[in-house]
Parts: sequence; structure tokens; C-alpha cells
Amino acid sequence: MEKNNLNDEQLMKMFQNGDEQAYNQLVTKYKDRILNYIINFTGDYDSAQDLAQDTFLKVYIKKDSYKEIAKFSTWLYTIAGNLAKTELRKIKRRKTYSVSALSKDDREFVLQMPEKDILDETEQYGQSDFMQSALLELEDDFRNIIILREIQGTSYEIISKILKLPLGTVKSRLNRGKLKLRDILIKFGVKN
Repeated sequence: MEKNNLNDEQLMKMFQNGDEQAYNQLVTKYKDRILNYIINFTGDYDSAQDLAQDTFLKVYIKKDSYKEIAKFSTWLYTIAGNLAKTELRKIKRRKTYSVSALSKDDREFVLQMPEKDILDETEQYGQSDFMQSALLELEDDFRNIIILREIQGTSYEIISKILKLPLGTVKSRLNRGKLKLRDILIKFGVKN
């Protein structure tokens, strides 16, 4: 049977049995998706490239821990999400001062954003600087669900498995996350 006709789980089984080509095929199939997912999660292209490589390295090293009870993509996105969350925690710990702390006269710096139409922005999740900045303002739980559903196009059921949340929780967090995202965009000066 030709490898192009095999599903992810079959390729992973072949890789577990020593077939490096099966691993390469999985990497080729998912590398751009995982990179895009992590970029939208962290907001940093360079960091996302490193985390994507770390994700596939972890798949390589931990190949024997994968069990076919879950879809390969679910397992892969779980690894990528966990690495991205860990990186965000590290970044937050490194931020020890704010921009306003740099001011000599104790005033806050206010950054003005040009006005845009909010509908144009929300139709293109992850495609603009506004959206990237707004996503980074969201709490991790909301950001992760919005990225998986709206940017990656992942089904509710798969998101539920990746995040180990009930389906209803995924849907409600998505809706609450969209409302929070809308408020953040308005705060940035994007018109409603």
C-alpha cells in the first residue's frame, strides 16, 4: 500500500515500527498547520518556529507513548498547545516592568491605533496586527479555543478532546471568547 493513501494513525504506527519516512510524511502534512497554530497562540514568529520544531521533536522522542485511542492530530495539537502555554508562562515571568514604569513623570503611555471596521477584522482571524494583538490580550483558555476553531477550523469535538473539556464548555468558551475579543478590538479603536 502506498504511504500517500494511509491515514495519520497508520503512518504513526509505521513510524513506531521504525519507518522514518512515515514520520517525515506526518511532519510535512502538519508543519504549516502547527506553526500557524503556535504563531496565533504566542504572537511571536521566531518563538513559534522553535516551538513547532520542539513539537515534532517531542513526537519523535515520545512516539511510543502515542496510543491509537486518540486521533494523531489531537495528540499533536495537545503537545503543541502545551508547549505554547509553557512558553507564554515563561514570557509573562520575564516581563518585570511595564512601559509606564519607564516614564519619569509617572504618566501612562497611550498607543493610538488607527480605526478599522471590526467586521473586516473579525472575518480574517489572525490575519492582521490588530487581531494578533487582540488575541494576545485574551486569557489562554479563550485564545486557544478561538485559534483552534476560527483559525485552524478544528471541529468542536476535536477541540473538546485536545483540551479535555466537555463539548458544551468548548462552545460556551468560544462564544465568551468572541465577545471578549470584540471588546478588546473596540478598546484598540476598531469600530463596531
